Amino acid sequence: EILSKIRHPHLVLLLGACPERGALVYEYMENGSLDDRLFQVNDSQPIPWFVRFRIAWEVASALVFLHKSKPTPIIHRDLKPANILLDHNFVSKVGDVGLSTMIQVDPLSSKFTMYKQTSPVGTLCYIDPEYQRTGMLSPKSDVYALGMIILQLLTAQQAIALTYTVEIAMENNDDEELIQILDKKAGDWPIEETRELAALALYCTEIRAKDRPDLQSQILPTLERLKKVADKARKTLSEAPSQPPSHFFCPLLKDVMKEPCVAADGYTYDRQAIEEWMEDHRTSPVTNLPLPNINLLPNHTLYAAIIEWRRINNQ
Repeated sequence: EILSKIRHPHLVLLLGACPERGALVYEYMENGSLDDRLFQVNDSQPIPWFVRFRIAWEVASALVFLHKSKPTPIIHRDLKPANILLDHNFVSKVGDVGLSTMIQVDPLSSKFTMYKQTSPVGTLCYIDPEYQRTGMLSPKSDVYALGMIILQLLTAQQAIALTYTVEIAMENNDDEELIQILDKKAGDWPIEETRELAALALYCTEIRAKDRPDLQSQILPTLERLKKVADKARKTLSEAPSQPPSHFFCPLLKDVMKEPCVAADGYTYDRQAIEEWMEDHRTSPVTNLPLPNINLLPNHTLYAAIIEWRRINNQ
């Protein structure tokens, strides 16, 4: 009953329940889960970096809302990419709030009371290590999971040992080392802001809860500032005309590319079209000169621009 009354733009709407089957009924989210998109389940298309920046802020804002809920704050406990769903515009909403725990607040203190459980609930790699060790649950437990999710937004890698991977890439302050672990399918990451986001994520995943940043006063303002950078990048793309630019078209298909790839002749083609061409030809469709090889390099920057153009123009 309490969960059905929770309303927030970035929480999946609970429509009802089926007690006979022990099921909760949520609103339909057209683009599936963040997990599916990050790991391209069923060949789903990757998400551009500027959308990922926004998703980090959206998830954090939903957590702040849950933690500040009246009369009883709510801790999610099982936050992970599989429980973050995407609507038709790739707006993210936190789902599976059904496992959440409502905790008591000390009326004489501004802090939450720690909640004791005999056995931890959640998903391995996203469970707060302190909660796992002591059974003591707090809002900082969700902060840990948020940090792990941000690391996955940046890298599209599995969560296991991911903090170590990112720490190694960050320790020498070498941009190239950081770029190597970023998800190249997301386009051209702004390196300064991306480094800041990675550092924040590692801060969130500190082993001790007391060493993690505060969600409302530290994490959310940083993510909001980074979101503005992302919004500016998206706006630049959105100012493109309703008609697609000529470089969006595949020389073979004469249509907007679905998966742009650069061939050995230096030209960009739709992957399926150029693969079919190379089944019968070893020359460039554009220059008619021999192709040095049949390797294809994904054009992630162009892909991100095409995806944003399609979204704006409802293509």
